[in-house]
Amino acid sequence: MQRRNFLRTSSKAGLALGLLGTTGLFSCGDSGKSAGEMAEKASPAPAAEPDLWFNISLAQWSLHRTLKAGKLDNLDFAKVTRETYGLSGVEYVNQFFKDKAKDMAYLKDMKQRADDHGVTSVLIMCDGEGNLGDGDTKKRMQAVENHRKWVDAAKFLGCHSIRVNAAGQGTAEEVAKAATEGLAKLSEYGKTQGMNVIVENHGGHSSNGEWLANVIKNTGMDNCGTLPDFGNFCITREEGNWSNCLEEYDRYQGVKDLMPYAKAVSAKANVFDADGWEKDSDYKRILKTVKDAGYTGWIGVEYEGGELSEEEGIKKTIELLKMAA
Repeated sequence: MQRRNFLRTSSKAGLALGLLGTTGLFSCGDSGKSAGEMAEKASPAPAAEPDLWFNISLAQWSLHRTLKAGKLDNLDFAKVTRETYGLSGVEYVNQFFKDKAKDMAYLKDMKQRADDHGVTSVLIMCDGEGNLGDGDTKKRMQAVENHRKWVDAAKFLGCHSIRVNAAGQGTAEEVAKAATEGLAKLSEYGKTQGMNVIVENHGGHSSNGEWLANVIKNTGMDNCGTLPDFGNFCITREEGNWSNCLEEYDRYQGVKDLMPYAKAVSAKANVFDADGWEKDSDYKRILKTVKDAGYTGWIGVEYEGGELSEEEGIKKTIELLKMAA
C-alpha cells in the first residue's frame, strides 16, 4: 500500500532552530546542560550513530498500517520514534491528524510530547489539499490557500518544511507551468513564516527528476525545494493495476537531478536481500550522490514493504542506512 493511495539541504541553521525549540521548554535547573544530555534524560534510547554524516528521522508513513488500525495514536508517534527506534527526528503525515491543523491545544500536545522525548519535528507531509499544478487557476489558488494552515502548523511544531505535491492534469509543459505558479505562491507565504515548501517525486510528471528540478528552479524561490525519494520514480502505471509501472525514470539520475534543491531526503525501502541490502535500490550509490551534493541534514526512513512487519522493516532500513553510509 503506497502513501499516495491514501487519499537543499536541510540547513544546519534549521537543525539548530529545531534543537532550540526542543530545549526552550526545559526548566531553569536544566539550562546548563546540552541538548544531547537533555535528550538522554528524556529517554535512554540512543539516537543515530554519532559518526554518520546525516541524521536519521522516521517518516510516519512507515507506520501507516499500525496507525490506520488504531494500534498507535498520532500523539504517541514521537515517543515510539525515540523509544522503539532510537531516532531523534519525526516526519509527520497530515492525514493522521487531518482535522487538527488549526487545533492549537492538540498541536501544543504534539509539540510537548516531542520535546519531552528529545525529538525534533522535521516536516509535515501534506496530501489531500488540492493540486498545486491544477490547470484551473481558481482550483490551484484554492489548493495554495488550503496548504497555508499546514505551513502554520509546521511552524508551530518546529518543523523546517511542509512536503507538498506538484500534481495536475495535462501535458508535462502545462502542468509544469501551473505547478511553478502554485508552488511560487505557496512559497511566498511560507517565506513570511520562515518555512520551506518542498516537493517529493510522487508519481506522474513529478517522478521525472529533470521535470521537477526545472519546476523548482523556475519558481525563483529559495525556500522552495525538493524531497528526493529513493524509490518514487514511476511516471506512468497500468490502469487498474497500480503495482505495474509502465514508464519509470532512472532513480539514480533522478536523485542526482533533485539533490541540488533538496531540503530533506526520503530513504524508501521495500524488499531486503539476505544481507540486509535493499533489492531495488543501490543505497551505497544513492547515498554517495546525496553526500556529494553537500547534504548533511535529515534522511527519513520510509519503509513501505509488505514482507516484514512495519517495526522489522523500519529497523532494517535504519541498519541499511548505517551500512551504506
